[in-house]
Amino acid sequence: MEAAIDKRALHALSYGLYIVSSVKGDRFNGQIANAVMQVTSDPAAVVACLHRENLTTECVRDSGVFSVSVLGENAPMTFIGNFGFKCGRDFNKFESCSFETGQTGAPLVLEHSIAVIEARVIKEMEIFTHVMFFGEVSSSRRLSEGRPLTYAHYRDVKKGKSPRNAPTFILNDIP
Repeated sequence: MEAAIDKRALHALSYGLYIVSSVKGDRFNGQIANAVMQVTSDPAAVVACLHRENLTTECVRDSGVFSVSVLGENAPMTFIGNFGFKCGRDFNKFESCSFETGQTGAPLVLEHSIAVIEARVIKEMEIFTHVMFFGEVSSSRRLSEGRPLTYAHYRDVKKGKSPRNAPTFILNDIP
């Protein structure tokens, strides 16, 4: 007997909203991700889960590094849209935002971010449509004291939706 999947149960999971970025050659790319978390403390390590077909995934695989920019609640929908609903193969997401190149070579998005983290990939794991990149944190910095943007705030207050390649895409139809 197959168990039913109640999407409302998945909808109750808590997420943040982040920009995960990387570099390939001399080109930067980044994307909105909600599947990022710290997994160990000593040494500090994080995991970022990205769709296997995204350009950012290709960049992380090529360079072995990624950054996480923790968005604040004040991040406007147009800014989120540039990183979440536009393809980096056709659009330079970094040409109109404030960023710096980190020590790993990955870009750190400063605009609308309250913290930045850089990591070097130590393990990669494919899971269905996505790839989990486990990275040892090489640097991190708090930029401001604002509140982090949660996925619930994005969905309930900003009325945002998930793009096709997001793990939460199937939850878009839940009121």
